[in-house]
Amino acid sequence: MSDPRAVDPEEAFVAAVSSCHMLWFLAMAAKHNWLVDSYDDQPTGKMDKNSDGRTAVSLVTLRPKVVFGEGREPTSDEISTLHQEAHQLCFIANSVRSEIRIEPRA
Repeated sequence: MSDPRAVDPEEAFVAAVSSCHMLWFLAMAAKHNWLVDSYDDQPTGKMDKNSDGRTAVSLVTLRPKVVFGEGREPTSDEISTLHQEAHQLCFIANSVRSEIRIEPRA
């Protein structure tokens, strides 16, 4: 029932979770001197009934694709650690009951 030309609150919520994760990811990458050439996320949100029977955004799935600059690039384990740290530091993720999944794209 939303207007496709506008942003509804649920979309803004998913975008906020995605943006928070991205900003922490970029901050942690910079701290380790890894240059990020591009960061693209295709997040989705799922509406469902929560444990109280109320409609809520029950799941946010982040699907970031990160391209690093040439030179010193992180290993896949280091990238995974960056995503874990970003998730732990994101104050929005720490503030909501929604499950948040991070599924990086290659």
